[in-house]
Amino acid sequence: MKLLFHTTLFYLFLILIQVQAKCRTGCTLAFASYYIWQGSNLTYISTIFNQQISEILAYNPQVSSQDQINTGTRINVPFSCDCLNGDFLGHTFTYNTQHGDTYDKIASNFYANLTTEDWVRRVNMYDPTKIPAPGTINVTVNCSCGDRKVSKDFGLFMTWPLRPGESLSSIAVESNVSEELLEKYNPGSNFSAGSGLVFVPAKDQTGNFPPLRISRVIAGISIAGVSGALILVFCIYAGIYRRKKVVEASFLEDHYIQQGRGSGGTLKKHSETTALFASPGLTGITVDVSVEFSYEELAKATNDFSNANKIGQGGFGAVYFAELRGEKAAIKKMDMQASKEFLAELKVLTHVHHLNLVRLIGYCVEGSLFLVYEFIENGNLSQHLRKKDQRDSLPWPARVQIALDSARGLEYIHEHTVPLYIHRDIKSPNILIDKNFRAKVADFGLAKLTEFGNNSLQTRLVGTFGYMPPEYAQYGDVSPKVDVYAFGVVLFELISAREAVVKTNEEVTESVGLVALFEDVLDQSDPREDLQKLIDPRLGDDYSFDAICKMARLAKACTQENPQLRPSMRSIVVALMTLSSATEDWDVGSLYENKALINIMSGR
Repeated sequence: MKLLFHTTLFYLFLILIQVQAKCRTGCTLAFASYYIWQGSNLTYISTIFNQQISEILAYNPQVSSQDQINTGTRINVPFSCDCLNGDFLGHTFTYNTQHGDTYDKIASNFYANLTTEDWVRRVNMYDPTKIPAPGTINVTVNCSCGDRKVSKDFGLFMTWPLRPGESLSSIAVESNVSEELLEKYNPGSNFSAGSGLVFVPAKDQTGNFPPLRISRVIAGISIAGVSGALILVFCIYAGIYRRKKVVEASFLEDHYIQQGRGSGGTLKKHSETTALFASPGLTGITVDVSVEFSYEELAKATNDFSNANKIGQGGFGAVYFAELRGEKAAIKKMDMQASKEFLAELKVLTHVHHLNLVRLIGYCVEGSLFLVYEFIENGNLSQHLRKKDQRDSLPWPARVQIALDSARGLEYIHEHTVPLYIHRDIKSPNILIDKNFRAKVADFGLAKLTEFGNNSLQTRLVGTFGYMPPEYAQYGDVSPKVDVYAFGVVLFELISAREAVVKTNEEVTESVGLVALFEDVLDQSDPREDLQKLIDPRLGDDYSFDAICKMARLAKACTQENPQLRPSMRSIVVALMTLSSATEDWDVGSLYENKALINIMSGR
C-alpha cells in the first residue's frame, strides 16, 4: 500500500508539471503566411524555409504556376511547429547569409516580418555589425497549434504578420474566420497596428478547417483540485497495474535486508530487467538497469580499492581505475547516504546513450554504492586547462571541438530524450577528454527530470559556485537554462584557462566570478586590448582572435542574467559548428603538432 501511495504521488507530480508547462509538444503542421514582396519567388521562399516547392503549392491552390506569383499577395508556407526547450512554440530555420545582410533586413524583408530583428539577434551569437557573410544564422518563427480553451474545432494555424491597412474585419473576411474567434485566439492584439504577429485558423489541403487534435490524454487534463487529480492518478495506476506487474522490490531495500541477515548474496537483476526503486526522493521510478557486478569482482579489479588505483575524488565519492571483463573501466564508490545521487545517475545513464555522454557499464550495491563507467583516458577538462607546462596545453582548435562535443551532449539530454533531463552540475571537471581529445559529459548525480519550460521547478540548492545562474543561486529555480549558464562559464574557461571564481587578491582572499570578469571587458566599446589580456597565454599566437571573440560573445549570451535571453543548446551547437568547421577534417588528437591547421584558422 505504501508503494502504491508513493507511485500515485509520482504520477500526480508528473501531471501537475504537465499542467504548469508552457508547452510539452508541438504539432506537425503550421503555416507561415508569407507576404510576397517585389522580387521574391517560390524558389527563394522554398530555400529560406527549407521546403519543397511542390509541398508549398499543395497548400496554395490559388497559385496557378510556380513560375509566377503575384506581388502583394500571401501564400501559406508549411512547417513543423515545435515546442522549443519547453518555453514556446516555434521553428528555427537556418538562413544562409550574404554580404550586406543585417538582422533587420533578414527579419523584415527576407522573412516578411514573420520574425523581428530583436528575436533574430537573440538566437544568434553574432554582433549585429559582424554577421558572417557568407555564413549561417538561426531564424526563429513563432507558431500556434490551437487552444482547446477557445475551441476544439480549429487545429491548424497561420502565423500572420500584420501589415499597414489591415484590420480585424479585413483579416476575418480573408481567412473566413469570425472576428470574435480571432480576438479570442489573440487576446490584447491590435489588428490595426500595421505590425506584429497574430495567429489565424487555417484550412488544410481539402479546404476545410481541421479540428484540434489532443495527442496525449494528460495534455487535456484540467486539475480543479488535488482530490480530482488523485482520483485520476489512481485510475491510471490501476490500468497500468493490470497490464504489467511491476517488480515491487527495491535495490536498496533488498540490500538492507541482505545486510541484516548477514547474507553474502547479491541481487540478480540483469540487463534489460526493470526494477522499481524505493528510496527517499525517488520512490516509484522505474529504470532499465545495466550489468550488475559483485563486490568481490570490483575489489579484485581495483586491488581492494587501493590508492594506487584511485584516479579521482568527487563530491559524492572516489573514482578508481579497473579492468573488468577485458574492458578498462572507472568505478565510482559512493556512501549509502548518497542514494539519491546514485539513483539519479543510474536512471539517466541507463536511459540515455550518446557519443558525447559518458557510458555506464554497470553497478553494484554491496557495502557501498558503486557505478561502473567506461574509462576515459585523458582525464577532465579542468586538469588540461590548469596544466603549467605549455607543451601540454590544449591548442585552440581542440578547445573548440571540446566545446562542441560537450554542447552536443547537453543538447541531447535537453531536447532529444524522453523524458528530458537537466544536468545541474556542468563544469570543467565534469567534462572528460578521451584519447582522441573528444569530450564526454559526465557526473549525472544531480541530474533532474524536466517536464517544464520557464515555469521552473524550485529545488534544494546543489551544484558548484561560480557556475550557478542568479535565478538558481537566489531562488533555487531549475530549468534547462541552468545548464546553459554553466556551459557559458566553461566557454570562458576554455578561452582563459582560469577558474570559475578568480582570486584577485591572495592576501585578503578577494575573488570575482569569471563571468563578471569577462562582462566588464565585453561591455567596452572596444574590448580588443583587455580581452587579449584574458586569453590563456599558453596559446601563444596560435589562434584566431576573431574566433576567440565569437566564443566570448557566445559565452556572454549563455550567461545572461535573464534566463529567457539565453540561447538553447540547439542554437549553441549551431554556433559552435561554425567555429569548428575548419577543424572537422582533422584528427583532434594530433593538433598539438599541426601548426598548419591553426594557421588556417587564424587566417594566415
